Amino acid sequence: MSHRYILFFTNVCKRSCRWQVLGIPKYVRKDFVMYRKIANTFCKVLIYVITFVVAALMGIMLIHILKESIPALREVGIKMFLPSSEWRPVSATPQYGLLPAITGTLYVSGLAVLFAMILGVACACFLTFFMPRKLASVCLAFIDLVAGIPSVIFGFIGLTVLVKAFTKYLKMAAGQCVLVAGIVLGIMLLPYVISTCQESFVNAKQTYEKSGLALGLSREYVLIKVILPAIRPGIVASAMMAFGRALGETMAVMMVIGNSAIFPKLLGRGQTLPALTALEMGSIEYGSIHLSVLYVANLVLLVILAVVTLAGQLLKRRFAEHEK
Repeated sequence: MSHRYILFFTNVCKRSCRWQVLGIPKYVRKDFVMYRKIANTFCKVLIYVITFVVAALMGIMLIHILKESIPALREVGIKMFLPSSEWRPVSATPQYGLLPAITGTLYVSGLAVLFAMILGVACACFLTFFMPRKLASVCLAFIDLVAGIPSVIFGFIGLTVLVKAFTKYLKMAAGQCVLVAGIVLGIMLLPYVISTCQESFVNAKQTYEKSGLALGLSREYVLIKVILPAIRPGIVASAMMAFGRALGETMAVMMVIGNSAIFPKLLGRGQTLPALTALEMGSIEYGSIHLSVLYVANLVLLVILAVVTLAGQLLKRRFAEHEK
């Protein structure tokens, strides 16, 4: 403990010498210390208030969604989630089957995350280990700019390029399908995956690369056998973040998926929960069961997102415990 006391008294002496050199009186020093304490306390209180307000807003949103979902849960109930139920809200005998939209959401999000993780991890690895640092920083700046492009632009490019290509080369009737939606959404997820994985690669490189090279190991061996296992928590966090981002995407997916309320196939049409909400919300009577079912759809989306986030946190903890 002696070195801590020495360090503490050294800092005190430095501060006192600094005050004396500047020629500042003692009463001014006391006022400065008091004002600094007040500023620190104000910042802490402000952070607590902002945290409470954000948590309260999230709670209010959840309560509102639950309240508006109750009529549909009472009248329709489990029928919304049965495979035999279809989405026919305006027919003579209305049906409100949400299972095709739920499976479509998971299908498209899974394809997009798979596509983004394969390309994103490889791109982050290349930027960190095989590209000059200055050029890599320029490329990362452009990649971050891609994250700010509106989703409607990605959807328009997918509609005019990918859909036409699928129609021409795969002899499809329209070209709009789940695969196109997964590709477009995967491209939208790439900036998030690359940025997160690149930070993990940089930290692991600083920790392990020099030691591995000093032992006579090749850079490729260190990368595959040491660094990649070490950054598994970062890769899992990136995948979970990308999956959460993919679950809520609306416009780009809605433009290229076909928007048919049927069970999805890779080269067939489908529909997602956000797209279903966006398409149906403008023509619904307020207070109807139709509107309440859409609230149930968004409640299901929140539950899926919560489960994915919880699973990601558990996986990160397991990886961290395994490394210890």
